[in-house]
Amino acid sequence: MAIRPPENWRAGMAEEARELAAGALDSECACMLYPESLLQATEDALQVFEEDVSALTAPSDERVFDTIKRVVQRLNTISEDEQHGGAGYDTDEREQLCEYIDQTLSEHGIDVAALATRNGIGRAEITDAWRDW
Repeated sequence: MAIRPPENWRAGMAEEARELAAGALDSECACMLYPESLLQATEDALQVFEEDVSALTAPSDERVFDTIKRVVQRLNTISEDEQHGGAGYDTDEREQLCEYIDQTLSEHGIDVAALATRNGIGRAEITDAWRDW
């Protein structure tokens, strides 16, 4: 199951459950459905991130990176938490989470490409310093 912004996750989960029940989704794919606890924890972390980004006004690079660091560390904790039955983020979800972070920053007026360039990294590397998933 692909990582979706919080407002879209539930619809995607319901759709996949319907497809599985109807036989349209291979039962082997059922293992890719994440437990509710992981989804809810991820939604909560992304919601806090959105609130943190919304609160940034004319932020320094340091403040933006502090905000990125906090969400990445929250997601690390979620991905490693045993209460989720060993479920964590797969490659597609990791990429989508990074894209979501980039997109959220961009939607709030932060020029992510310029931020990365000023700090000597590629745009896709803005989470790398803290990311375990």
